[in-house]
Amino acid sequence: MNDPPCFTGANASRTLAAVWLLPRVIYGLFISAVWVSAVWVSAVSADSVHAGRPNVVLIVSDDQGGGDYGFMGNDLIRTPQLDAMNECSGRLTNFYVSPVCGPTRASLMTGRYNYRTRCVDTYVGRAMMDSGEVTLAELLRDAGYRTGIYGKWHLGDNYPLRAMDQGFQDSLVHRGGGIGQPSDPIGAEGKYTDPTLFKNGNQVQRKGYCTDIFFDEAMDFIAKSVDSDAPFFTYIATNAPHGPFHDVPNDLYEQYRNVDFAPIMVGKVAPKRMDEQQDKLARIAAMITNIDQNVGRLFSKLDDLGIRENTIVVYLNDNGPNSKRYVGDMRGSKSNVDDGGIRSPLLFHWPEKVDAGTTANELCAHIDVLPTILDACDVELPANLIIDGRSFLPLMTGRNAPWPTRQLVIQSHRGDVPQRYHHFALHENSWKLVHPSGFGKESFEGECKYQLYDLSLDPKQQRDLASQHPNVVKRLANAYAAWFDDVSSTRPDNFDPPRIIVGTPNEPTTVLTRQDWRHTQGKPWAVDSNGHWLLESNSSGRYEVEVFMNTDLPTAQATINAGSFSQRLDIPAGKRTGNRTVMQLPSGQFTLAVDVVVREQVQGPHQVSLKRIDD
Repeated sequence: MNDPPCFTGANASRTLAAVWLLPRVIYGLFISAVWVSAVWVSAVSADSVHAGRPNVVLIVSDDQGGGDYGFMGNDLIRTPQLDAMNECSGRLTNFYVSPVCGPTRASLMTGRYNYRTRCVDTYVGRAMMDSGEVTLAELLRDAGYRTGIYGKWHLGDNYPLRAMDQGFQDSLVHRGGGIGQPSDPIGAEGKYTDPTLFKNGNQVQRKGYCTDIFFDEAMDFIAKSVDSDAPFFTYIATNAPHGPFHDVPNDLYEQYRNVDFAPIMVGKVAPKRMDEQQDKLARIAAMITNIDQNVGRLFSKLDDLGIRENTIVVYLNDNGPNSKRYVGDMRGSKSNVDDGGIRSPLLFHWPEKVDAGTTANELCAHIDVLPTILDACDVELPANLIIDGRSFLPLMTGRNAPWPTRQLVIQSHRGDVPQRYHHFALHENSWKLVHPSGFGKESFEGECKYQLYDLSLDPKQQRDLASQHPNVVKRLANAYAAWFDDVSSTRPDNFDPPRIIVGTPNEPTTVLTRQDWRHTQGKPWAVDSNGHWLLESNSSGRYEVEVFMNTDLPTAQATINAGSFSQRLDIPAGKRTGNRTVMQLPSGQFTLAVDVVVREQVQGPHQVSLKRIDD
């Protein structure tokens, strides 16, 4: 394969960032010169590595959005490394994800629609994925790969749902759906810089910015894998550019803070909010460019190790952008089932097998990533494992394999149980049947009013063709109904939440957070809200129970209920931690709830820890 002009790693990132402040004409001339003169700086891999199965790096950014790339036409947010990766990779141009992050991650890890996995939402216990699901990490681990995850898991924080329980041999992750949420460890709330994370289940503090840390840890894992002469699967799932936005790379923020982002804002912004929106986009842009720089560092590392040629690097974002901003020739943003909320470019970099500049417009989605990687790694899918995806590797390598017409369904909304017809999109070739009834509620009211678009002629979804093609609407609506029946019947209790198992050596101390509680009172994460946790234990036993609060309360009293067992605990004024008692917890499946009475009002705890002490 001829070496194409391509990027040269971290040095190119710094150079391009420096010239960004030059006048645009000079910058354009500079970029042209770089592309003409650049050479592929990839060290020759050892024959033994070339002869083996490829390594795999899967990179997923959080809330980046399908238009936040230079190669997608965004000339305000700088992504020189990803732009260069695009030039040197294969790309899927018609690739879909879920409108929010947890469901996308469940599909990526299993090759199955998330409604089969019990992961139906992003919080209050509905982002947890059933532990019986077989993940990409488990399949590659069992095939001899070293497996590591760095960043965001978001499919369960406790045994047996953690990444380390689901096939990842090495992990450095944050809890919940993001740093800055109620799942943060006590005292570490919202720290993107010097964050408190979890290394193979143990709480640790790391120095630096979170994205840099995740890439550093991943590159260390890669180097150790090369030393051990084993192929590796490295999953880098950044927490950026997810909010909150108070803590971003300062040097990049300073470069962006005076940029006029109005050209990429979508919709009207009230004049009094314009400064706020400009600053928010400056912070998001800083986080995205920081990811981009780390992608450059990663490729430099692959070069240093001599393994770039036979290492697959996949890059995508998990859903639409976390503000109403540029999404190319589409409409929508995060949580929407319009294309702007569920489209992502997918870059597939594998120099040994995929020619630079290869593109494919066939209909693909997150469910296809697992079978594609298994195909590339020559790992057979177990005969008893049923998935929904198909390998798109032939589209990248040019193999003459058939790609039959398919239908893809994307559906996600708040709540405990998916509702038929609520907030879904079905795609077939260029047809898009959509009922964008809104992500925010568990159900919709009134009649289901389908919209139908021909995306080949109307990518912005401005001309609803439903009344002109009633037979197409009927056919696709029937196909959706059959799909919904199928995914809903995966198991008899398909949409029941998974349970957290306590009292095992796998997790000696279980910390329960509002991320995974079953919400019962108030807004799920509000101070005065309440909820309970669905737990399971192999046997009854004595536990040390600690109740954490996140505000300074007056004297309060907590009642801990676990199945048929109950215990009262006094909480002194202003005491947030160290509120401990010892009590018996039952065996089997049970519910644990903590009612904290403050000024005659009942609220829930911030977090609860359980440590078995009778073994």
